[in-house]
Amino acid sequence: MKILVPLKRVPDPDTRIRIKPDGSGIDLDGVKFAVNPFDAIALEEALRIKENLGEVEVVVATIGGEECIEQLRVGLAMGADRALLVKTAAELDPLAIAKTLAALYRKEQPDFVLMGKQAIDDDSNQAGQMIAALVGIGQATFVSKLELLENNTKARCGRETDAGIETITVKLPAIITTDLRLNEPRYVSLPGIMKAKKKPLAEVSLSDLDVQATSRTHVLKFEPPPQRRAGVRVKTVDELVDKLRNEAKVI
Repeated sequence: MKILVPLKRVPDPDTRIRIKPDGSGIDLDGVKFAVNPFDAIALEEALRIKENLGEVEVVVATIGGEECIEQLRVGLAMGADRALLVKTAAELDPLAIAKTLAALYRKEQPDFVLMGKQAIDDDSNQAGQMIAALVGIGQATFVSKLELLENNTKARCGRETDAGIETITVKLPAIITTDLRLNEPRYVSLPGIMKAKKKPLAEVSLSDLDVQATSRTHVLKFEPPPQRRAGVRVKTVDELVDKLRNEAKVI
């Protein structure tokens, strides 16, 4: 069995994000980067499947420049078997990313793809669904529980929905995107870091994959959220209701 796990390089969740004065982008000075947390959950699940089944190859992949090698090394240190960097300097939107990963899927022919439901930098939540449509295979999104069935030919998935957990069964190969409650990723150990240095990390280009990945959407401007107004104290319920009705106009 082969599991493909796309990883995305994103600003560390604990990093304070600052926008450039002209609104053209994020000020990257002093910003620490990490593996997208949802992708780390996907990788952890792939590694647990490998530990349970044995004969499983876990391949991590990302799209970007040389700076993304750091996150691939983290994936290898966690336990992935090999890594792929689709090297490009272009800023790709979700559709271009999906086309690239679909081409990588066709090249690698994994049994299924495990990936985060969204990236914490753009929160698009589109790439997984688009890959499934482009490749023509099934999908299960927002998965918080995963179980392989029928000699690993199907996956039973518990999906997070507004109404609760929805359980579906999807035939493999498929695209499966992970939610927060699926697991808790392991920490990278020192032996894992040492082993990662010896594991294969290959680079391919968009032309190698024979894919034309051109972004159709472009970010025009970044703006910080408006500052919240200071709160006020009220002395009575009647005063609260009056302010909600006449000032906030929410009732």
